[in-house]
Amino acid sequence: MNREGQLKSEQNTHSKLQHRRGWKVLAITLGACVILSACGNSNSITSDEAEQQSAEQTSNNETSENSNQEQNSSSEVSTMVTPDNFIDTLMNGSKDAIYSQFSPELKGTLTLEQFKEAANQFLEGVESWELVVDAEMNQITEHSWKDQTGTKGVQVYFSEENQIEGLLIQPLETFEDTDAKFTKTEFQFPMKGEWYVFWGGNDVLSNYHYAHETQRYALDIVRTQNNSSYQGEATANENYYAFGEPLYAAADGTVVEIKNDIPDNVPGVMNPEEPAGNYVVIDHGNGEYSITGHIKEGSVSVKKGDKLKQGDPIGELGNSGNSSEAHLHFQVSDGPDLFTSHSINIRWADQSQQFTRGNTIQGLPE
Repeated sequence: MNREGQLKSEQNTHSKLQHRRGWKVLAITLGACVILSACGNSNSITSDEAEQQSAEQTSNNETSENSNQEQNSSSEVSTMVTPDNFIDTLMNGSKDAIYSQFSPELKGTLTLEQFKEAANQFLEGVESWELVVDAEMNQITEHSWKDQTGTKGVQVYFSEENQIEGLLIQPLETFEDTDAKFTKTEFQFPMKGEWYVFWGGNDVLSNYHYAHETQRYALDIVRTQNNSSYQGEATANENYYAFGEPLYAAADGTVVEIKNDIPDNVPGVMNPEEPAGNYVVIDHGNGEYSITGHIKEGSVSVKKGDKLKQGDPIGELGNSGNSSEAHLHFQVSDGPDLFTSHSINIRWADQSQQFTRGNTIQGLPE
């Protein structure tokens, strides 16, 4: 793929501090191993870097002020904020209580007064909320809501001890024209067994790819057990349930691009120089190309020009490229290049399955 001059660093939407004017993006901070990172997008680099620079302007004076505000408000806080009562507390309760449960890292992004001001502006005109994501992964619980207009969204991340590890409030945009257009090709999910949709869906609350035209309908998929994607030490690829699982062609087609020599990362340490890592691109006809990224180093079992049938093996799932842990990045585009083509909504053979964040799906028979 031609990525010269493209994305230099995949910025995980949820691992950096973000701070825009007003309420549009409040703040969020989470560790790299908490929120899964997948392929980035060149269209995001300018705005993302600007947001990060803005967020990093929090001064020592603000930090000191922040500490004083915490002390002043601590006596007023008595109610434990939980995932179940968070949105009601945000609307009608004590914002001091919410702020008191921010992680130290999150408190470092803004003061109590900044949080109150941004939240109050954000809540203007909001009458009701709809819960759209209720997910638990690796000891972190996420809840996300849309307002009654579908134009405002809230995401909050709680630890097991009810510490608020991340909070994001943002405008929501929909792309109804492309949402309604599906591939002509009918695809099978390219792995066997049961899998968990980490990112997927037609809004940024469910799928952070959605904001970017080149990856709007991309999926990030992991394998889980007991609400965790790994067991034992989190820094060993072999401890992730997805690592090394076989990959298959999702539909008939011809291999047009591969890469097979990018080392797998230590989980949490990403490779921004090779965003897609090892990959296989298959031409399925009709101007539709499937792109499978982050494949395990040396495992790609096909070459350019190979004619494939649906279900033929193509490699093993890995953690190469700008990826924080072993997972499947899969999308279909109108061209073979991940960063210049347009993502297309996928027509699945089994239309009863919902490839939306937090859902479990069944792959090919084992």
